[in-house]
Amino acid sequence: MTRLFALPLVAVLSLGSLPPAVAQAATTEVVASGLQNPWGVAFIGDGRMLVTERPGRMRVVGADGRLGAPLAGLPPVDAGGQGGLLDVITDREFASNRTVYFCYSEPAASGGGNSTALASAKLSSDAARLEEVKVIFSQAPKVSSRSHFGCRIVQATDGSLFLTLGDRFSRMNDAQTLDNHHGKVVRVRATGGAHPDNPFVGRAGALPEIWSFGHRNLQGAALAPDGRLWTSEHGPQGGDEINRPQAGKNHGWPVITFGENYGGGAIGEGITRKPGMEQPLHQWTPSIAPSGLAFVTSERYGKAWQGSLLAGSLKFRYLSRLVIEGERVVREEKLLPDLNQRVRDVRQGPDGFIYLLTDDRNGQLLRLLPGR
Repeated sequence: MTRLFALPLVAVLSLGSLPPAVAQAATTEVVASGLQNPWGVAFIGDGRMLVTERPGRMRVVGADGRLGAPLAGLPPVDAGGQGGLLDVITDREFASNRTVYFCYSEPAASGGGNSTALASAKLSSDAARLEEVKVIFSQAPKVSSRSHFGCRIVQATDGSLFLTLGDRFSRMNDAQTLDNHHGKVVRVRATGGAHPDNPFVGRAGALPEIWSFGHRNLQGAALAPDGRLWTSEHGPQGGDEINRPQAGKNHGWPVITFGENYGGGAIGEGITRKPGMEQPLHQWTPSIAPSGLAFVTSERYGKAWQGSLLAGSLKFRYLSRLVIEGERVVREEKLLPDLNQRVRDVRQGPDGFIYLLTDDRNGQLLRLLPGR
């Protein structure tokens, strides 16, 4: 492996009055390169990883960084704009059941349009193909759009799956109604179907898969050490958010937002707060375009980092470390400010190291090394 950077992690003031976190030196190491717009990474043992590429490929990256051939068995993917093959995770019992879950932009069977779909599959014993592929959820309705697919997957402690869903850009008002999956977080069983404890099961006019609503475009999601879900969400022009979606809660989009229309002008009622609508735990104005999220639980980076939430920035091309106290973001640190690559995914591996994917036609899989 080659050492790519030896950069100081520079502490910066967060927006508002958050004080800077303590800085420390770190380096990044290139694990693999030559990935076309990689989107999600998952760990399959023996130092190997699954990586998705947005144009519609999934590969195994060997412990030596070598890229395997694209896996066979993927369903049709409607790649274009922000759509394509997006997130991937392994089941909690992957070592015994070889099950993976992935989400992608699914083309309509007829009549055009697409939506986000979630599928399960078995990785073959030779890691060359996906077998027993089953679509376990499809966002409804399908629309003609190349934007706002969401598509981060998190497995809850009971084995069920959370999936983040964008508002599809042109359908932002759908985020406030429960008869569609636009601008929602859904929770489904790993075998398909709504989780029976979802908040709107049995409610007339509401889709049973919905967990929370009033979202715009959630491109980051992670389970906290206490088992609760956290997400990152793209605002419009300003107002990117960190949220903790809870059952049945309304996160306000597009009625309330800290952002504004592209080019200026208020959105919705032009307000940031309204009774019955949740406030973000943290917001960025200007937007950083947050993507992958990961909680640091390992000791690789020292005790000061344990419990921190890491968020990738697509727009400003760095890694943000958020210091959490309870449900409050109390400090923010800007990491790798000279990386100059769009950070698409952030994961903590089984070895305790943090791994990053960079979104580029020649994207990279990077390992974050602690300072010496």
